[in-house]
Amino acid sequence: MNAPLRALLKRTSRSFYLTLRVLPTGVRHQIGLAYLLARTTDTIADTELVPVAQRLAALDELRHFIREGTSSPSGFAELAPSQSTTAERELLEQREAILAPLQSSTSPADRKLIVELLEVIISGQELDLRRFADGTGGRIVALQSESELDDYTYRVAGCVGEFWTKICRAHVFPRALLDDAQLLADGVRFGKGLQFVNILRDLPADLRQGRCYLPATDLAGAGLRPEDLLNAGNEKQLRPLYNRYLDLAAVHLAAGWAYTNALPWRCIRVRLACAWPVLIGLKTLGRLRSENPLDPARPVKITRAEVRGVILRSILLYPFPSLWRGQATLPAR
Repeated sequence: MNAPLRALLKRTSRSFYLTLRVLPTGVRHQIGLAYLLARTTDTIADTELVPVAQRLAALDELRHFIREGTSSPSGFAELAPSQSTTAERELLEQREAILAPLQSSTSPADRKLIVELLEVIISGQELDLRRFADGTGGRIVALQSESELDDYTYRVAGCVGEFWTKICRAHVFPRALLDDAQLLADGVRFGKGLQFVNILRDLPADLRQGRCYLPATDLAGAGLRPEDLLNAGNEKQLRPLYNRYLDLAAVHLAAGWAYTNALPWRCIRVRLACAWPVLIGLKTLGRLRSENPLDPARPVKITRAEVRGVILRSILLYPFPSLWRGQATLPAR
């Protein structure tokens, strides 16, 4: 990845940029490029000032651009100026510069994996746009079932675990004796666990945009409607259901920790890159157990100091396998 794109990635996500920097050089280009493309599609999907139909058209145009390497700029003309941050505007303005390395400096095998990943991610974003098209701050649309929630977490995050596993398997530990089926399955659950953390943490913000990822059937079982979650005073009634999803997120992260520890010990860079989101995710879940998840005035966020602590501790403990594994206290998978 060239210097301008690295700089754009750093402006787009400081936390992921730390992960990218620690990865082995053999996979930095592919994973960094895939991340920038996924952020570009996500930026399109989240541009609320632009009608849903126009965002769907832009996503479809970008899909063809990713798949075939050709595009016209028409679908993006009104999207870039509508972005709230400079970095997001740059993602749209520089989409052709981001996509160029996919054709010019990425191997056919790696390009195929990146294209397959983006196809799944875009399909999830399109489904989300259609599903929540009528949602507003006063009218909340909820997922209907746990199967819909599981499908969503796969499309936007579980597929990333698959991609990460295949890329690293090909370039970092191609000859290691591993249970590939189990590694892929745990990679999917790893991604799902991280997305569950996002869903549970971002519940108040999503509700005010007309979206509820907690299934309506589960809410009804707790005697709640999606609109009831706008009232922070309903936290006590929601808490048993909310804790059940916290537990599910923790179980998925347990699979992520097993995944991390199944990787060859010599692959310290990849293991660290996997360990950090697991450990930060667990800290976030712990915070969510003690905070009111419906209170928009008190968003749960892990501080930069805590993130630095996770990174430093993981590096210092790496030479000591039992202490390293003991960093995470997890439920059985």
